[in-house]
Amino acid sequence: MKREVFIIAEAGVNHNGDYNLAIKMIDEAKKAGANAVKFQTAVPELVMTKDATMAKYQVENTGKFESQIDMAKKIHLPITAYKSLKEYCDKVGIIFLSTPFDHKSIDELAKLDLEYLKIPSGEITNLPYLREVGKKFKRAILSTGMADIGEIEDAIDILVENGIKKEDITVLHANTMYPTPMEDVNLRAMVTIGNSFDVAYGYSDHTLGIEVPIAAVAMGAVMIEKHFTLDKNMQGPDHKASLEPDELKAMVKAIRNIEVALGSPIKKPSPSEKPNMVIARKSIVAKKDIKKGEIFSEDNLIVKRPGSGINPMRWDEIIGSRASRDYKEDELI
Repeated sequence: MKREVFIIAEAGVNHNGDYNLAIKMIDEAKKAGANAVKFQTAVPELVMTKDATMAKYQVENTGKFESQIDMAKKIHLPITAYKSLKEYCDKVGIIFLSTPFDHKSIDELAKLDLEYLKIPSGEITNLPYLREVGKKFKRAILSTGMADIGEIEDAIDILVENGIKKEDITVLHANTMYPTPMEDVNLRAMVTIGNSFDVAYGYSDHTLGIEVPIAAVAMGAVMIEKHFTLDKNMQGPDHKASLEPDELKAMVKAIRNIEVALGSPIKKPSPSEKPNMVIARKSIVAKKDIKKGEIFSEDNLIVKRPGSGINPMRWDEIIGSRASRDYKEDELI
C-alpha cells in the first residue's frame, strides 16, 4: 500500500528566538494536520564567520543589513531548548524534527532519539558534517537546494558509507531562494533524483502559495516540507515566504485529498459511478415498430439511453439477424 505523504511543517527560525512562540508553532502544526514540525538548531559562532554577509533575500525580507552571525544570534533558540521542545511534541502527538548546522548541534540532536535528521541544502557539500550524520543517525532527509546531480550522488554515498542505509534516506528537491520564482522550481528534477538514485523523494518548498507542493505529491513525492509562520508580517528572514496557519491547514487538506484522488493504476468503473452506467450509457433500441422475423438493419435500429439493454458494441452482431418477436418504437432490443 502507498504510504501517506509525510508533511513537515517547517517552523525553522520563525519563532524569532522566542521559546513561547516555538510552543505555539508546535500547536499550530498539530492543528493543521502535519506529521512533523521542524526547527533549526545552531550555535551561530560555529556556523559562520564574523564577516559572513546576509543573503540578498534576507536583507530584503528583514529590511536590515547586518552580519549573518548578528542576525542568527537574534533568531536562534539556545541549544538546550530543543530537548523540552521535543518533549512537548511528544506530549501533543506530533513528530519533532530539527536541522543542525554544526557538529555540536548534531551531537545534541543525537541525544533526542529523533526519527529523522534533516540535512539542510547548505551542508550537502560538507564532508565532515555528512560523515558525522551518517555515524550518529539511522535515517536522514537530504535537501538539495543549489546542488547538481553529482553533488547529490556524493552526499548520498557519504551517508551510506558511514552507516545510513539508502532505503532510509529521503532526498528532497529544493530551491534555496525565499521565495522561489515559479520559473526556477524545476519540479521535474525531483523525479530525476528519485529515478537516478532509486531513493524515496520529495520536495521542500519555498514558493509563495500551496500549489507547487500539491503538484509534487501528484508527481510522486512521499515527503513535503513547507515553511510556516504565525504571522507573515513578523520581523525575520523567512516569514514572508512562509504560510500562515490557515494556509498550512489548507495545504495539508489539499495534499490528503490528492493522495486519495491518485488511487490505483487500475482503470475500472469506480463504486460511485457504477449506478450512473445504466443512465449515461446507451443500448440498441428499435428506431420504429419492428415485426417478428424482420431483419434488423440501420433503418430500424438506433442507439439510445438507457444502458440496460444490448451493448452497442454488439451492433455488427445484431445487424442482419432476425427479430424473435415484435418491438415497439423506442423499445430496447
